[in-house]
Amino acid sequence: MIVPIWLILIAAFGGYQRKQLGSGTAEYRRVLNASLLTAGLLGISAYLLQYPMSRAYYFILFVIGVPLVLIERYAMRRFLHWSRRHGRYSKRVLIAGDCLHISDLVTILDREPWLGFDIVGLLTTEARACAVNLNVPVVGTPERVLDAVHAARADTVIFAEGAYSRGRDFNRMARQLEDEKAELVVVPTLTDVSTTRMAVRPVAGIPLVYIDKPQAKRATTWLKRSFDIVGSLLLIIATSPFVLAAAVAIKLDDGGPVLFRQDRVGMKGKSFKCFKLRSMVVDAEAIKAQMLMDRNESDGVLFKMKDDPRVTRVGRFTRKYSIDELPQFINVLRGDMSLVGPRPALAKEVAEYKTHVLRRLDVRPGVTGLWQVSGRSDLSWDDTVRLDLYYVDNWSMIQDITILLRTVKAIFSSSGAY
Repeated sequence: MIVPIWLILIAAFGGYQRKQLGSGTAEYRRVLNASLLTAGLLGISAYLLQYPMSRAYYFILFVIGVPLVLIERYAMRRFLHWSRRHGRYSKRVLIAGDCLHISDLVTILDREPWLGFDIVGLLTTEARACAVNLNVPVVGTPERVLDAVHAARADTVIFAEGAYSRGRDFNRMARQLEDEKAELVVVPTLTDVSTTRMAVRPVAGIPLVYIDKPQAKRATTWLKRSFDIVGSLLLIIATSPFVLAAAVAIKLDDGGPVLFRQDRVGMKGKSFKCFKLRSMVVDAEAIKAQMLMDRNESDGVLFKMKDDPRVTRVGRFTRKYSIDELPQFINVLRGDMSLVGPRPALAKEVAEYKTHVLRRLDVRPGVTGLWQVSGRSDLSWDDTVRLDLYYVDNWSMIQDITILLRTVKAIFSSSGAY
């Protein structure tokens, strides 16, 4: 009876809802909560009914079983993302709204094919402008959504800004789809706010969205610091063979120093020495100032070159797999950095920050972060800032753990590493 009850509870917690599958942490959280409830109910039932259940069986079932269920979910999610990138399990999507917001949404969905949204048509009153700027046909207006769903055989309709001017207008359009299988999705005007900070409460028929305050102060508490200390100690021990091997290779390559110490700006603007394994020639900074500044490929305050001539042979390998950054675990142990956080910045970069970008300095910079697991050097400056500010405002321990797990995949894929 245990397995059927376990599955029933996962279903009752919404663990099999399609809208929860494929992205976010809600799926894992619901499966975990249902599994813990199963363990609790089984233990209480065995006690009340005086059932002679083996304690070893109970312990093994849940200590091994629950992690395996979560790993299975992760594996299925990876398979689903891979399948969507190859055109399977995708949804036929209509997007309604004005041309500006439709364009932003199309750009995002095209950039993230793992979401499985196949855009088959647009619903807008600005048909001419959208037809010129986007390679997607305009199939009608938002008011004719039912006809468009039938014509395009759409599975989902996404309503962006400009699709309706008042709430009652949206209700009229939604009523047309009451008997249809197509899903309704509304893109809110709120951006870069985590769903964990939102709570919807109906008041007099109006859904009010309560937003928790930004979480930057929580990202500097003893919980995160304790996690950093324990994690950095374990990682220093675990990665020491790789650091030693890389150090020997660097020394044999050109005889220069193994460590590269660079002044970086940390929390609240405090400077610190950031440790890295040297991956460039000894006089790299002088060469950049004299010869390379006009070859900067960045669109912001950073300096980027995909084929930087200053990188050594060993450096290409250590950068590809982020081995050069392993000494930063010492910075984490010292309190200069965190395991997860915004990218550590140079003082001259900070001097060029706009006022809102200084928000990045409210927490400790990280060895890894959303910027690394989302593309590393391939990101534009605006995307880097947006991800760092999102992290600062929406910090949570679960998010840190998720980023650390995603970092492993990002390192082995070596995407954007140069």
